[in-house]
Amino acid sequence: MITASQFITEAGRQGFDFYTGVPCSFLTPLINGVLNDRSLAYVGATSEGEAVAIAAGAWLAGRRTVVMCQNSGLGNAVNPLTSLNAPFRIPTLFVTTWRGQPGIPDEPQHAVMGQITQDLLTLIGLEQAPFPATTEDLGPVLAVATERMAARHLPYALVMAKGSVAEEDLRTGPRAAPPLGKRFDDAAEGPLPTRLAVLERFLATTDEETAVIATTGKCGRELFTLADRPQHLYQVGSMGGASAMGLGVALNTGKKVVVFDGDGALLMKMGNLATIGAYAPANLLHVVLDNGVHDSTGGQATVSASVDFAQVALACGYRYAAGCRTLDGFAHALRQARENSGPALIHIRITPGSLSKLGRPTIGPADVAMRFKAFLAEGSARS
Repeated sequence: MITASQFITEAGRQGFDFYTGVPCSFLTPLINGVLNDRSLAYVGATSEGEAVAIAAGAWLAGRRTVVMCQNSGLGNAVNPLTSLNAPFRIPTLFVTTWRGQPGIPDEPQHAVMGQITQDLLTLIGLEQAPFPATTEDLGPVLAVATERMAARHLPYALVMAKGSVAEEDLRTGPRAAPPLGKRFDDAAEGPLPTRLAVLERFLATTDEETAVIATTGKCGRELFTLADRPQHLYQVGSMGGASAMGLGVALNTGKKVVVFDGDGALLMKMGNLATIGAYAPANLLHVVLDNGVHDSTGGQATVSASVDFAQVALACGYRYAAGCRTLDGFAHALRQARENSGPALIHIRITPGSLSKLGRPTIGPADVAMRFKAFLAEGSARS
């Protein structure tokens, strides 16, 4: 058995300085230790997939990251691990518990995952090792994990059995509720703008120092068509993860960060709004392009017609939110968002459809990630 401080110290020697995850009783001592250490950054995520995406953003902004979760949450993490970390070649130390370990009594819901945890990690391409349970194993295990992540540019998993870390009491309290943010509503009428027109309006007013993350699907493809720049990251896969990536970036850079999201993607990961509101990066702008459909898959309707994303964002702690239906309203909301402290959200309803014969980015995801990482490193200070 090791202590949380021993793990944190040795992990720190290997450069790990950013933690995120979802609690598990096996993880309680380690998470408590991270939270008790004021020198470390920890973001409590609403889901395991969100934690993986947050860590991906933090890595892009120069951090070395640790994701912690229960193995029952591997199902939530599989999507970003395979469709975000793998194509973009983003490593993270992935600590998962081993609930339902064969031969050790546990709750019935852990039986299946307990039998397949290691096989599942192998199946999705993660190298792995048992979580170090002794001080003698701690340094060598973390050294191997660090070396393998550097060599493969992929996550490395440590599987934690029950009782691996000595108990540690939590010395921090609950988070305080943020103040209610400001709201703007665009009262203008007229035909809804296209996604392309909104992106064009944004590009006409943005600067060369703002990082932009575009959600998966036609949003990133249209942004690439309009302007391919090092400060752009075109997300592929990991639907719903763009805003969590944006949070991870924004918490670790002094640059302004803009996330272009879609209604279907945000509906898939609504918990991201709560995490963003709670950790409140002042430099984050979240733009929701809401066409009411899944545009990339044939135009099937989402349920966004009955959702007021601006109001939800304010209820989750965003400092500014706007609802728009016109380009002029979007431009006004954009100016106000820049004048107010974030996080800010602009919900603009747009018409379905995209450019005809729309192409795809001609630069691969791994190269996009590396040039985006280099852009963030240029003259940037952590907020």
